[in-house]
Amino acid sequence: MGRYGIFIAFILVCVVLSVVTPKFLTVSNLLIVVTQVSINALLAFGVTFVILTGGIDLSIGSTVAVTSVVAAMFAHPDSYPVIVPILTGLAAGLLLGAFNGLVITKSKVPPFIVTLGTMTIGRGLALILSKGRPISNLSDSFNFIGGGQLAGIPTPIIILIVFFIICSVVLKKTVLGRYMYAVGGNEPAAKASGIQLNKVKMVVYTLCGGLAALAGILLTSRITTGQPNAGVGFELDAIAAAIIGGTSTTGGTGTMTGTLIGALLIGVISNGLDLMNVTSYYQQVVMGIIIIGAVVLDSLNQNKS
Repeated sequence: MGRYGIFIAFILVCVVLSVVTPKFLTVSNLLIVVTQVSINALLAFGVTFVILTGGIDLSIGSTVAVTSVVAAMFAHPDSYPVIVPILTGLAAGLLLGAFNGLVITKSKVPPFIVTLGTMTIGRGLALILSKGRPISNLSDSFNFIGGGQLAGIPTPIIILIVFFIICSVVLKKTVLGRYMYAVGGNEPAAKASGIQLNKVKMVVYTLCGGLAALAGILLTSRITTGQPNAGVGFELDAIAAAIIGGTSTTGGTGTMTGTLIGALLIGVISNGLDLMNVTSYYQQVVMGIIIIGAVVLDSLNQNKS
């Protein structure tokens, strides 16, 4: 149960919802669920990297907003090739992530405080760049990123699958991935073994910012507008997906597969409650209970070990 509990819970929830509401287990609805989950899952992948090293990133919601505005500024029809808004948006996210990593490693200030400050800075930057207004009139080629289909599959799902594979490979098959586990599992021992902690943390926070930027580009393309207020509260959903998926809050334990299932579980529950006409107020209560339960189980597992 400790290892496969999240998978069992996900399957049970799907079975219950398919019985309670027949509309749930349809191809069209399942595609909608995974499409909606794609943004939170991308954010959760980045947060998983960070939490594995014993850190936290509260600024990813603001990074989504900055990326949304920056990408939209270069995505007007007949202005720039579609690659330009993509690269500028990614650059903005990577810079914010690198800023987090630099301040955390050089100042030794706790990541919670640093990323809380960056969250406020990012939100302010998004409002300044957009002058507090949404940026509309985006090109069709840019809007295809989040609203198109390839072989009948929504592009957000394809992007999600591609980056799930990439992140899983980074975590399981690379030296960087092993260093993440080592730093989060026992930082003094990792340092004693010659691992350069600051470099690992810099890379991890930069990756997190880049994945948040990708989520921001995807969101902007889906809603066809650059929104300075985008991403509010997204960091909480992403952290919840990682923790529900088995990533330990103390670091050193977690998988991308678990995080993906965690994000899907959140999406499935939200979709099921929508189909049952449960108001969003009750949905927030349910999600809060699930998050607390996941943290409690993580704590119990830590105490047993």
